[in-house]
Amino acid sequence: MKKCIIIMNPESGKVKSLSTKNEFYDVLRKHGYDAEIKYTKGPKDATRIVEELEDDVDLVISAGGDGTLNEVVTGNLRREKKLVLANLPMGTTNDVANMYGYTKDYQKNLELLLNGVRKKVDVCYIDNTPFVYVACLGDYIDMAYNTPRNLKKKYGKIAYILYGLRQLQNKIHKYHVKYKVDGVEHEGEYSFFFITNSSRVAGVDDIYYDVKMDDNMFEVALANPKTKPDILRMLVQVTMKDVKEVPGITYYQTNDFEIEFLDKPKTSWCIDGEEYETNKTKYEFKVNQSIKMLIPRTNAKKLFNK
Repeated sequence: MKKCIIIMNPESGKVKSLSTKNEFYDVLRKHGYDAEIKYTKGPKDATRIVEELEDDVDLVISAGGDGTLNEVVTGNLRREKKLVLANLPMGTTNDVANMYGYTKDYQKNLELLLNGVRKKVDVCYIDNTPFVYVACLGDYIDMAYNTPRNLKKKYGKIAYILYGLRQLQNKIHKYHVKYKVDGVEHEGEYSFFFITNSSRVAGVDDIYYDVKMDDNMFEVALANPKTKPDILRMLVQVTMKDVKEVPGITYYQTNDFEIEFLDKPKTSWCIDGEEYETNKTKYEFKVNQSIKMLIPRTNAKKLFNK
């Protein structure tokens, strides 16, 4: 039997919906895996668990949300021998899982990943910190990490909307920045900053029509809405067309991006749905490494070159 470790976040929205653990283990045994569940007990615990796993583990499944997946990937990158990872969505938003073609049924999702294909997935870095699919900054973005957990458990995605409505009275902050793309210098004023390796962000599908997970590149979108109606207009247009075609958004595809804020940002960066706290004003983004992931076949041809 192959060895599988499931790292499960007990605070994720769907974990308690598991009917019986036996059903879970039965599916894994059918696919030749002897499985063990390890529960996280707090922030960064998934990273520690992966770092400490034995080298004979054949598959590590991250059972939680995008933040749990980030921790699992981070732990894997710190290992000398990298392990094969998979994502079993049990969080609230699950942007990465939805992009890969998972459903809302955890048992069907388990079958999808175990019948899936191994792919090399690029991992982006903000300075020395890895992120799986998005690093973003701007007003309202703190909804991802500041929305109370009890609201997310009770209302799901609606909790983010309820929290966001409380912030609508706040003004839009603009930031004067200098940045480099592939060594070429630029300067401007923007309110929102998105560095992504994903076709889906914040529950919106197909933001980019041609994104690839294994091209050693990431996408940069800098937005400069002047009013709140501008923000709403941009959001509507992003759902209808490729983000690079939306007026007011500056787009780049690169693997070398640096940005310096001439005024300290009012909010923190959000990395894969979690807060990235730092006092820095200058950041460097790269694609430094890749990992092997077992993913559903559903969207594999669309998302990967190889």
